[in-house]
Amino acid sequence: MTIRHETRSADDGFRTPAAPGLRSSADAQRLAEELAHASARLTALAEEPPGLYAEVASEPDLEEASWLALLIAYVGPLESPDDPFATLSAVRTSWRSGELPDLAAAALGPRSAHSQARGDATLIAYRRWAERAGSQAAAIVADRSWSETQRFERAFGRLSLPGLDRRARYDLLVTLGALGRYELRAPSLLLSEDDAVSRAAKRVFGIGDRLVLQHRVSELAETSAVPVAAFDLALENWAAPEPITLGVPRVQDQAALERARAALGV
Repeated sequence: MTIRHETRSADDGFRTPAAPGLRSSADAQRLAEELAHASARLTALAEEPPGLYAEVASEPDLEEASWLALLIAYVGPLESPDDPFATLSAVRTSWRSGELPDLAAAALGPRSAHSQARGDATLIAYRRWAERAGSQAAAIVADRSWSETQRFERAFGRLSLPGLDRRARYDLLVTLGALGRYELRAPSLLLSEDDAVSRAAKRVFGIGDRLVLQHRVSELAETSAVPVAAFDLALENWAAPEPITLGVPRVQDQAALERARAALGV
């Protein structure tokens, strides 16, 4: 059983320059907790990935690993304690086969980018995107002289395909980097759409300008020593009535929690 606070607590006089939109110590505490959970999730992906994430990490064929990671990000793990990858296991296809998964009646994760109205269009566009570059790896790596943050940002931009929303693109690249398949590291939140993460960031940081938002997120990430990539899921979960796990059991990084609390002054 998971007990959640209200998504907006009463103003108790709390103020912090690190997150000017917060007006209660309970909201600040909850943000610190979500950052600690999201940070621990990234560590788990890097050190002991569960379910199909482990297959992405160990698959010897990088093209197959990349395709599976794309399907995980696009279809989305279910919020199921038994098997969050049940849908993906049932519908997945191999890259080599050229076949697309049948998602017509598939149960989708809470962060899924798939739209039944759009059908296969997004996955077709992704395959064409990779084929134009010669392979998925070539499309993602592009220029081997780029730094891991440059590669992340440029791959994120090039993946702006119809139906592949910001959260799916961001999660795909974060996952591939955390699992060690590519040299990728998020330089910022790369807020490009009015999604749940962007809306939560506006509430927390008290401003709507995306560039300023990303700067404030990066400042808090540096002060708290929490990876900026952790803010993507943490901010969404901070504002959500129920947490999203994205296929990794919720655990808390106690050291990250204390650093986040100190950075927020709570």
